[in-house]
Amino acid sequence: MSGAEGTGLIIRAAQFSAWKHRHQRRKSQAAEPYINHPLDLAHVLWFEGKVHDPTVIAAALLHDTIEDTQTTFGELQGEFGDTIASLVMEVTDEPSVHWRLRKRLQISRAKGSTWGAKQIKLADKICNLRDMVASTPKGWSIDRVRNYFDWSKEVIDQIRGANPLLERKFDSIYLRRP
Repeated sequence: MSGAEGTGLIIRAAQFSAWKHRHQRRKSQAAEPYINHPLDLAHVLWFEGKVHDPTVIAAALLHDTIEDTQTTFGELQGEFGDTIASLVMEVTDEPSVHWRLRKRLQISRAKGSTWGAKQIKLADKICNLRDMVASTPKGWSIDRVRNYFDWSKEVIDQIRGANPLLERKFDSIYLRRP
């Protein structure tokens, strides 16, 4: 993929994600527009993790569309192809499964993930923990925040070696666990 094609793919993914998340807000006290989250992932991957694969960046921008919007796998496949749609599915929780099982499944499936999915998972956990340190989600107790930090570490521990730069960033933010 040429530089221009890769850039175009990333812009299309950002636009698609912005449209799909247009009515959503983050759970923080400030209730920022949801699109800030996928944009943060792309930023972390590119600048902090040195991940410059347009396919991975595009999938990171789209990573919550199936889980949190009315987007289907087929729609992503039609818009962005099999590789990106499959990457998004790898990092998508199954909504019909009880939340405790979803969390356990993320831990057990992490190790067998593709390289791209591991990059997205690392960036997602980094961004989520940074957001929690900056502003605890509305209605979350300190114990719930601590449990999320610990669960995130269990996921990341399964994919150690995927990106040492991002792993150091994760470890650094994990140290700020309340």
